[in-house]
Amino acid sequence: MSSITIFGAGNIGSAVAGIAVKSGAYVQVIDRNADKAAAAADGATGAKFGEASVSGDIVVLALPFSAYEEVLVSYADQIAGKTVVDVSNPIDFTTFDLALPEGARSAAEYLAGKLPQSKVVKAFNTTFASTLATGVNDGAPTVVQLASDDEDAKNDVKAFIEAAGLRTVDAGALKRARYLEGYGALQIILGVTEQTPWTGGFKVVR
Repeated sequence: MSSITIFGAGNIGSAVAGIAVKSGAYVQVIDRNADKAAAAADGATGAKFGEASVSGDIVVLALPFSAYEEVLVSYADQIAGKTVVDVSNPIDFTTFDLALPEGARSAAEYLAGKLPQSKVVKAFNTTFASTLATGVNDGAPTVVQLASDDEDAKNDVKAFIEAAGLRTVDAGALKRARYLEGYGALQIILGVTEQTPWTGGFKVVR
């Protein structure tokens, strides 16, 4: 049984926690609000940011990109060597353009540079929280797109997602996170402008 630590108990963090619990994994949720962390998903263990130790072999950063630096300051040593899942869409919400540190090509690649011993996987950023929580998008299983340079890490993330009844598609190497982040930004823009619903999103038709 895999063990998964999720940073963040917001809509995405709670949805991913529910997927992880459904997959049969041991799930730890870390948040500044310990009560909120404990309530993220039935069957998950809640813990307070800055006090808890990371227990998962897979670590999901279900946080805004701007919050990553604080996680790195507090937990970089503990997540070194682990599979780290980047969920972020690094958007400037005043312009809806991608907003990255100078020289960075994607949030995932920036994170990989900060965590050279870890295996970074981009996932969950092209799906809205509602379709992750229900596992269904327009009558079909919700599809999560994945990108990573480490095939074993990618397969470990794929395994717990699919064990919960969702589907995945492999976007390839971590450099493809640039495309996924652009796609995630586009979906958010379409949602904000009410051209698409927050209960919908990317769907694979077979």
